[in-house]
Amino acid sequence: MTDTPVPDEVVVDVLIVGGGPAGLSAALNLGRARARVLVVDADRPRNAATVNSHGFLTRDGIPPHELRRLARAELEAYPDVQVLTRCRVTGIRSSMLHGQGARFAATVEGRKAPRSVLARSVLVATGLRETLPDVPGLRGFYGMSLFSCAACDAWELQDRPLALIGEASDLADRARLIARWTDALTVFTHGSDAIDTIEEAELAASGIRVERRRIAELEGDRGLITAVRLEGGTRVPVEGGFVRPAWDPALEFLAGVPVDRDDDGHLVIDRSGRTNVPGLYGAGDAAAPGPQQLIVAAGQGARAAAVLIHDLIGVTTAH
Repeated sequence: MTDTPVPDEVVVDVLIVGGGPAGLSAALNLGRARARVLVVDADRPRNAATVNSHGFLTRDGIPPHELRRLARAELEAYPDVQVLTRCRVTGIRSSMLHGQGARFAATVEGRKAPRSVLARSVLVATGLRETLPDVPGLRGFYGMSLFSCAACDAWELQDRPLALIGEASDLADRARLIARWTDALTVFTHGSDAIDTIEEAELAASGIRVERRRIAELEGDRGLITAVRLEGGTRVPVEGGFVRPAWDPALEFLAGVPVDRDDDGHLVIDRSGRTNVPGLYGAGDAAAPGPQQLIVAAGQGARAAAVLIHDLIGVTTAH
């Protein structure tokens, strides 16, 4: 059951690190397979600022915290699934306790955390840390009229004058994507060289304006942006837009595990969620290629759970 006390030492079939859509979906499917599961969730989701999430079949428009609440409530039907919230895994190492079937030992911090967790397998579903561009006032609009995911939130902003704010090298590609929903898009590089002159010319040919000056302030009220004011005083009216954050996989707890990662630090997994370390799996945003829609992350968690069960009992699967 969710949030019940646990003993000092816990032995489980699967430790799931992270309680977002990927981790909770995996927990549901593992519970239905009669696996002993412990989910450890810091309860600090990347989409916490978002008022409504979109694109999840039967739950389009649901607040992210409500989606997680419903998922946790469903898990209460499975007595072998335990969810620890406001706790975090601080370290994982290979375990020598193979007599108990444990290949991993984890340390967990938190008021309701056990002293140690021994697990036959570990699923990493921690998501990403998000760092927004250093733009004055941006945080006050993020999740209400400025978003990071076009596939998730562009429908509600279609046909409006929009901003795209960022400093990453893929900013031009994101601009081309967002232009699918609006003919009035301005890209703000905030003084960076995120877009080169060739890309600027290509965007201009598509009707997309590039503004290179630094942003002095974002104007608006109660989370609704109305304009981007640049250094020098120029004011660009907008009615919403997108931000390209920097994303960082929160995987410090894996420092003692020789797991492969890509150039951006995401876990390298096969199509079934397996890493190069036997018994260690990844799903959701923590795994390459990174940020995904909620429903995609949930699907990855379900798939990893199915493969994990087959691997635990040594059954070859077509996954």
